[in-house]
Amino acid sequence: MQITDPRAALARRRRGLAGLALALLLQMPAAGLAARQDSVTVFAAASLTNVLQELGAEYTRKTGHAIGFSFAATSVLARQIESGAHADIFFSADQEWMDYLGQRGLLQPSSRRNLLGNRLALVAPADSTVQLKVEPNFKLAVALAGGRLAMGDPDAVPVGRYARSALRRLGVWDELAHRLVLADNVRTALAFVARGEAPLGIVYATDAKIEPGVRIVDLFPSGSHSPIDYPIALTSGARPQAAAFIEFLRGPFGTAAFEKYGFIVLR
Repeated sequence: MQITDPRAALARRRRGLAGLALALLLQMPAAGLAARQDSVTVFAAASLTNVLQELGAEYTRKTGHAIGFSFAATSVLARQIESGAHADIFFSADQEWMDYLGQRGLLQPSSRRNLLGNRLALVAPADSTVQLKVEPNFKLAVALAGGRLAMGDPDAVPVGRYARSALRRLGVWDELAHRLVLADNVRTALAFVARGEAPLGIVYATDAKIEPGVRIVDLFPSGSHSPIDYPIALTSGARPQAAAFIEFLRGPFGTAAFEKYGFIVLR
């Protein structure tokens, strides 16, 4: 009776599967390959998720060209591009990380545009009865009632940096610095509040607008932090067709979508 070596059998099966995969690839229609080669990859701040998914789907419907997205904290995306991840377009939630990639020669400088603006909002769970006006020395610590304030990590993500700057200028940072729950991006901070895990949070106004689990308590004064800008640029290795998607975002359809989601379109 012959005994088969299971490792040899496994190796034969793997070779067979690899051969089958190669055969299928060779039989794939040329149009399928072209579609993948024509796709554009956009690395974009998490706060842009909903609107860009809508715009990407519309662009594909109109042109037939696929748009792929990677959404995360701006800092995370910039580091990924620096480490060699392929992106055709970088859509940042602040100037600092756009500058970071630009200084390393990873962007096409002439393509950089400031496309959008946003506001910073103090939010509470939808069923909360907290009433608070955001102003110098406002009683945010008292309103937390023993809970913690949800916000982005100021050492890692733009929304956290804007929030820390605002709280410092309003004179309440020192009493709150040890009463925070820090998130890796704005959507995580939003979720903490929506789930009732934090009584209050600081997010972008656009994120608050799309989350039924929260309500806006008040907006932060625009002078309490630096302007919240969203610059966009082609990467140094961008495919030629990527520029057309940026123009689509800047056009009438993109403008209408951004305004619908509450962004400030910069002319």
